[in-house]
Amino acid sequence: MHILEIPSFFPPCGGLFCLDQAKALKANGNEVRILSNVQLSVRMGLKDFISRTSRRHWHNLDGIEVYQSYQKGCPKVIRYNVNRWVRIVCSMFNEYVEQYGYPDILHAHCCKWAGYAAMLISETYSKRFVPKRLPYVITEHLPLMLLEQEFGKAPSNAWQIALLKRAYEHADMVIPVSNELVDDISSYYGKNYRWTYVSNTIDTEFFHYEPREPFFSRPFHFCCLADFYYRKGYDVLFPAFKKLLDSGMDVTLSIAGLNTDSRACMEMVGVNHIEDRVRVMGKLKKEEVRSLLYHSDALVLASRSEVQPLVLLEAMSTGIPVVSTECVPQCQRIDGCYIVPIESVDKLADAMQHVAEKNNHDGRAISNHVREMASPDVVGKKLSELFSSILTR
Repeated sequence: MHILEIPSFFPPCGGLFCLDQAKALKANGNEVRILSNVQLSVRMGLKDFISRTSRRHWHNLDGIEVYQSYQKGCPKVIRYNVNRWVRIVCSMFNEYVEQYGYPDILHAHCCKWAGYAAMLISETYSKRFVPKRLPYVITEHLPLMLLEQEFGKAPSNAWQIALLKRAYEHADMVIPVSNELVDDISSYYGKNYRWTYVSNTIDTEFFHYEPREPFFSRPFHFCCLADFYYRKGYDVLFPAFKKLLDSGMDVTLSIAGLNTDSRACMEMVGVNHIEDRVRVMGKLKKEEVRSLLYHSDALVLASRSEVQPLVLLEAMSTGIPVVSTECVPQCQRIDGCYIVPIESVDKLADAMQHVAEKNNHDGRAISNHVREMASPDVVGKKLSELFSSILTR
């Protein structure tokens, strides 16, 4: 199959889940490329906003050809930015076709706005080649809390909703990365569309199992890999960790992610009086993330909203247990995954204490379970079979 991936987000603004799935699909014998237009923001990254060119160009990323463009967003002019982003993607698609011909299927990542652009491309194709149709699918990653931040609490009359709802309803398949996501976002988009769950993929060879040093004569090392945002619950994690220290437990905590080395985060650490036992690492590269996991005994994530937190899969793939909240989907709640209520400092502290005191986790079994669910081979085969069935239909 000839598959064109269209991400809503891509580096330097996240979106590596698109690259991971593209690599998985290519490994299953498909012809796969990525068409990416990234909207840059002054607020999110001044250096990238200034230095990256809007000139369209090809480059190779981990063996995948990427047709790339960067768009400088206009602050607070959402509708203009969206319309411009969509126009650029549609224009890039026409240029792509001139070089590689029409793909068999479009694979958009997040309906906002790649799924909407894929729908417009499909409609234009259908007008040219009646009765043929260019199918498109949407893998959905965005959690409810992010939609609420942009659209307001449901029911909402935000202008974006009608457009995105139409893209869902016309898609050949919507692929949420957790079953729960369908109900979560139904207050905005309803359920009048075809959908089937497929897990995101992680690099299980890179995040492979590694036995840990026994921790009987040293501190128990927790880590948290999450950007410093309200949604990630650091204001719950830090007091919970303080409770462990106050109870006399010999534990440490390493935190890493965007803005974890910011003044606001350091002030929160200081307010909880845990600075002597917390290591702040900032944003890490992939190799540094793995190194941190291999030097940790458990991962903790106090999130208020998630769809399928890949960091939990990466941690469990290396063989350590995780503690997180009820926003984690059922598919990730395997042995070694401990779930507590959202916003509960006491319950989070209790679960962290339980994990630190328990010394018989089967790390290799935890790692194997993740491989069976989210390895590139497993996810690549599922997506290939799904796309083939759509083309046959």
